[in-house]
Amino acid sequence: MRFGLFGGPARLAVDPSDQTAYRNYLDAVVEADRLGYHGAYLVEHHFTGQGQVSASLNLLSHLAALTKQIRLGTAVVVVPWHNPVLLAEQAATVDLLSGGRLDLGLGRGYRDYEFQGFGVDRAEASSRFMETLAFLRAAWSQEERFDFAGEHWCFKDVIIEPRPLQTPHPPLWTGAASKASIEFAATHGLRLFLDQIATFDEIEQRVSWYRAAQAAAGHPKTPNDIALTRPLLLTDEHHTREALLTSHVQTMERLASTARSDRNPFYSNPDERRLRAENGAVLGDAQECIERIERIAECGVSTILFTRTPPLTLRHFADAVMPALSNQQTNAGAQGQGTFEAV
Repeated sequence: MRFGLFGGPARLAVDPSDQTAYRNYLDAVVEADRLGYHGAYLVEHHFTGQGQVSASLNLLSHLAALTKQIRLGTAVVVVPWHNPVLLAEQAATVDLLSGGRLDLGLGRGYRDYEFQGFGVDRAEASSRFMETLAFLRAAWSQEERFDFAGEHWCFKDVIIEPRPLQTPHPPLWTGAASKASIEFAATHGLRLFLDQIATFDEIEQRVSWYRAAQAAAGHPKTPNDIALTRPLLLTDEHHTREALLTSHVQTMERLASTARSDRNPFYSNPDERRLRAENGAVLGDAQECIERIERIAECGVSTILFTRTPPLTLRHFADAVMPALSNQQTNAGAQGQGTFEAV
């Protein structure tokens, strides 16, 4: 099992400055790198008024200089906002500067006010995604100048500089929840981000959809090609446990206010939000967290990305939980039943 970070800088109630939010986030990623966490994955959002990350690749370039081994990813770059040539160049630059540590997550977008703000028709989201995906793969495979003609973008006599360090290109990811979108990801060779609100049954179903479509398309199963986002609410105190859970529910309330959907009870039913938040979190003391992680592993997930986790909690988890999981892996491996991978 691998562990990483998901999200990005977050403003604090006691100090809502962006400078403080970004400094705290940088400190958390640097500490995660030192402790051996697998990756840090940034979201991209615009026009929230809440200080969310808007320039994820810029921030990853800075993190590349501050860290040594942690993978640096986007979860996700929202494709409809980006010129494909600039995206290819900027992503390749991060990959080069980081020594080949970029994981490039791509998405279609889902917030109506972002489409409105950029003046992009939401009906074009899927076609823009497909076109950019095709362009990136074509551009990074070209050694010479080339032309590209699509529905939304046309480029003449271009070549991408610099080249990404990873070959043929950085791993490509996408977020998905529906059967159709998960099967699309598997069929097109994309690794999969799963959300932080799915139940265990939903996770198992989505993993099975992905694996079946992956096999049907003839794509080999790639280690660590599915990542699940979860809050890490690690505490040894009962009263702190409740406070952490309440704070997380409030965060989920803010998320629900920006992305409502009547098709998902998480967005329309406050009681459902509370239930999913509590059942889905990596929550409690070290032993309870281990049990919850074991349940996630049983679903077929081998990477967990923690949301908004401060350095102190990262250290506590690395000291109290990671060694126990590594020991379980060692014991299971001796019996020919390896489950957990040392971080």
